[in-house]
Amino acid sequence: MHVMKPPRVGQHAFVAEPAVSSTTGGAAALLFGSGAASLVYQLLWIKQLSLVVGVEVYAVTVAVSAFFGGLAIGGAWFGRRADEIAHPLRLYAWLEGGVALLAVMATVLLAHSAALFAQLELHVGWLAWLLPFALVGAPAIAMGGTLPVLVRATARHSVAAAGGRLYAANTAGAIAGVLLAPFVLLPALGVLGSALAAAAINGLVAVVALALDRRRPSATPSVTAETALPLRSARLALSLYAIAGGIALGYEVIWSQTVVQFMSTRAFAFAMMLAVYLLGLMAGSAIYARFADRVRNAWAAFGVLIALAGLVALLQVGLLGAWLPALQATLAEVATSLTGSRLVAMCTRFAVAAAALVLLPTLLLGAAFPAVLRLSAQPERSGRGIGLAVALNTLGGIAGTALTGFVLVPAFGLVRSLALLALAAGVVGLMAAFAGTGSRGRSRWAVVGVCLGTLAVAVLMPPQKMAQLLAQARGGDITFYQESRGGTVAVLAQGQGNNRFHRLYIQGVSNSGDTLPSQRYMRLQALLPLLIHRGEPRSALVIGFGTGITAGALSQYPGLTTRVCAELLPAVVQAHAQFNGNYGAGADPGLEVRLRDGRRELLASGQAYDMITLEPPPPSAAGVVNLYSRDFYQLAAKRLAPGGLLAQWLPLPTQNDEDSRAMVRAFLDAFPHATLWTTELHEMLLVGSLDPIELDATQIAQRFNQPSVARALGEVGVGSPEALLATWVTDRAGLERYAGDTPPVTDDRPSIEYATWVRRNELVRVLPELVRLRVEPPLHGANPELIEAMRRQRDVLFTFYAAGLAAYQGDRDQWSEAMGMVMQADGQNPYYRWIAGDAQ
Repeated sequence: MHVMKPPRVGQHAFVAEPAVSSTTGGAAALLFGSGAASLVYQLLWIKQLSLVVGVEVYAVTVAVSAFFGGLAIGGAWFGRRADEIAHPLRLYAWLEGGVALLAVMATVLLAHSAALFAQLELHVGWLAWLLPFALVGAPAIAMGGTLPVLVRATARHSVAAAGGRLYAANTAGAIAGVLLAPFVLLPALGVLGSALAAAAINGLVAVVALALDRRRPSATPSVTAETALPLRSARLALSLYAIAGGIALGYEVIWSQTVVQFMSTRAFAFAMMLAVYLLGLMAGSAIYARFADRVRNAWAAFGVLIALAGLVALLQVGLLGAWLPALQATLAEVATSLTGSRLVAMCTRFAVAAAALVLLPTLLLGAAFPAVLRLSAQPERSGRGIGLAVALNTLGGIAGTALTGFVLVPAFGLVRSLALLALAAGVVGLMAAFAGTGSRGRSRWAVVGVCLGTLAVAVLMPPQKMAQLLAQARGGDITFYQESRGGTVAVLAQGQGNNRFHRLYIQGVSNSGDTLPSQRYMRLQALLPLLIHRGEPRSALVIGFGTGITAGALSQYPGLTTRVCAELLPAVVQAHAQFNGNYGAGADPGLEVRLRDGRRELLASGQAYDMITLEPPPPSAAGVVNLYSRDFYQLAAKRLAPGGLLAQWLPLPTQNDEDSRAMVRAFLDAFPHATLWTTELHEMLLVGSLDPIELDATQIAQRFNQPSVARALGEVGVGSPEALLATWVTDRAGLERYAGDTPPVTDDRPSIEYATWVRRNELVRVLPELVRLRVEPPLHGANPELIEAMRRQRDVLFTFYAAGLAAYQGDRDQWSEAMGMVMQADGQNPYYRWIAGDAQ
């Protein structure tokens, strides 16, 4: 420990007596609750910020940086302040109370600030960012002060030991908060209710802290805060720890893109990964804190921890292979046999993947926290020492996140970026090992050995490691691969013979493809609303580029003069040439592609459209609920021209029946006029409007028979106006029966994002429920021949659906009988032929 300079005569400060005897047990309990509440808020605000500033990676990074910047400011300021007051525990109680009040206010205001932010951005540019910065930064400042202030209230002799244990307790609470939010609070209470629950925890912690403070003896004046200025070696330790914080958050950016192909896009997967990440930090800090003061060479220990974390992080990515999915499957089977829960089994898969990639490096990084406290803080200035450590590490983390996500990954890819970070960690380790006067001999050579090992692994590891793993795990040949700032985008060629197709993978998860059934439902998503529009549609917006098939189909409707597509990832658009059936959408000069998420497009632009159609990822994917909520539909309705239609993709197997009902209820709450159409065995289409939806048979036939439209739909098995009308299912009355009294999906109650895991063969439950809603379409001007032809086409279509359901249920005889009837009635239909050929 460094020796403190004696105070000058006449200077006074206070040294706190132990608030909870000589142990940190009570303080650890307080910080456990505080950590749990803080992570609940963090997850809520990240979710809300995506509604305010959008989900584009730059916007999210800037917005979240406001939160971490607040933590850094709070840690530095309140840590210094805690060294100068007689009752740091009382200050801690006030901070917890302030967090409760400011956090709830921030949650409420964020829920109503999206439109205001969009308008401010149009008029004052970057100054608009002061709004989200203030909303999440203010409570974060109070949060940042809690750890250094409570360490100051409890640490008497060893800041490293006390700080390490309290950091571990705070992180353990954070793990609880990470798991509570998606698994318990958000499904049960929604966003605001979850914030209130977290505030109740803060309030309880504040009350307990005040009660403990009353039992505390009065403080005795001792040394001045001026004597707490860091020494040169302490400054070096803190500087190196700040760089290490940037490297550690850089690892997290890469891990989040690396591990996802072994996981899922569900919020549960993110929660499990973050929980394992925090578990490593907690365990590492707690273990090292037990013997922090017995380490003879503190500088060398700190250097080894930072450098070794880089080497281990690199090795674990290099060792990823087929063994990991096999281990996931084995342990998931064990979890299923013990619990009978698919959700538990899937979370087991997620935990195994996260542990395989991040647990060991985070153990070492967690141990670095008490190690750096040993070098930079003394009991007399423990508040400032730990506050500076937290603040600088957090600020370094902000810089590391931005540098890795926006510079390294786009320029060098995931593997090489990880190698660069690991080598930078080795340099930090070397600087630490050679900094201390006692760091000689074997201690220094140990760090040198780790650095040489890191360099060797970095040189030997193939840069296309993740692409190779994706191809092995999913099957097929990589035809496009780009590790971009917003996520990894890949295209795999899969299937055989005439059923060869390409599939789009984002972050290792399948999003869509160009199979004929996929082309069918995506072309209908674009063209069906245009064909039934009661006016003359001239403008259309597609939210989500995907394979480009929906956006490309707009080019086949001659009357459109304005075609716009909102897409989040530039690499998705760049991959358009890989897919059949999209009419070269990515290179179409008549299609304006705007690189932003769909919700931000509607908020930032006052442009009105005759038709808006959506092809987002599946509803249960994290963040996608933003495009399925009642609030979104109400926003979209404001961007419809008179008589305009909104068409929402309704996939059937990706969520449970009760979640589909909640989605339909949200749609009905926003659109007084709503209809349901079936576009493929696994997909349906909700079409809604603020004005009556009238089906003019003559007009629909005229529009359908335009050569480009007839050809585009004929290629996917919709060969006539009658076949198009045969896809009609029901009107608003039928949808009302289906939705019933199910609560709608809203921004505050994003139920489908946190719903339980999808049951096996859920299509077998959902599709028959929707088919039973079938009524005759309200056609105007239809002649008897058209109606009869439509009914014949409908009978064949729903016989085909019956065959599909039989196949899912394993009834081969029923499948063969039904498909025989289908092929006899319409054996030249390319859709039916594709399915029949694929099943053989």
